[in-house]
Amino acid sequence: MFFRFIKYLFFARHKRGYGVHSPFAFDLITNVIEERHPYYVFQKIESLRKKLVKDRKELFVTDFGTGESGKRKVAHIATKSLSKKRYAQLLFRLVRTFKPNTIIELGSSLGITTAYLASVDSKATVYSFEGCPQIAQIAQQVLSSCALQNVNIIVGNIDITLAKHLANLDSLDFVLFDANHTKEATLRYFNLCLSRVHEKTVFVFDDIHYSREMEDAWTVILSHSQVTVTFDLFTLGIVFFDMKLTKHNYRLLF
Repeated sequence: MFFRFIKYLFFARHKRGYGVHSPFAFDLITNVIEERHPYYVFQKIESLRKKLVKDRKELFVTDFGTGESGKRKVAHIATKSLSKKRYAQLLFRLVRTFKPNTIIELGSSLGITTAYLASVDSKATVYSFEGCPQIAQIAQQVLSSCALQNVNIIVGNIDITLAKHLANLDSLDFVLFDANHTKEATLRYFNLCLSRVHEKTVFVFDDIHYSREMEDAWTVILSHSQVTVTFDLFTLGIVFFDMKLTKHNYRLLF
């Protein structure tokens, strides 16, 4: 991971939009990605994160991605698995900017990122997929604490549940991929969701440099014919499908 980050720093460009000629990319970088306004919901959600980090309760975790199941403390899950504050808040800003009606989150974890996605607009519907029933219960408690009623948590193996629920959706506006971090699973979920994209759809991939497998998956996604503009923030990869935009991958120091 250290050497992958050094390589990323070497190639990263466009801090504060320098050198960006595309009006779309410049606006997104300067007014969304690098914007730091403390929106009204941030303090509430982060207070819940702090409680989870201190929660010593044990859960029996079923992990379909690694195949490893066993007892883990909520605090351990919160420390290791939750998206960091700046990335979760970037997701909030992306949803606020692009105003999706239908949002899919692959990997609810403990519900902190879900709360950020769902807090922007109560009229938007969030479908959050989580493999582990006990983790899903904690996520539901977090959402209830935020009085969020526009989230459907779908529990079960995402390999089965995703295809089933996509069959009932005409289109996808925003998808966060944060579940099974293998090349095969990432590309499988990508291709499943690809059948429901339109020119305004936004895909966000978590941990794109987490491993060689994830970097390989990201490379395949970048080269896909339907993908146009992409943003590599090392931890997150943001993907657009608008064919009016010139294909380009922006590597950002975020």
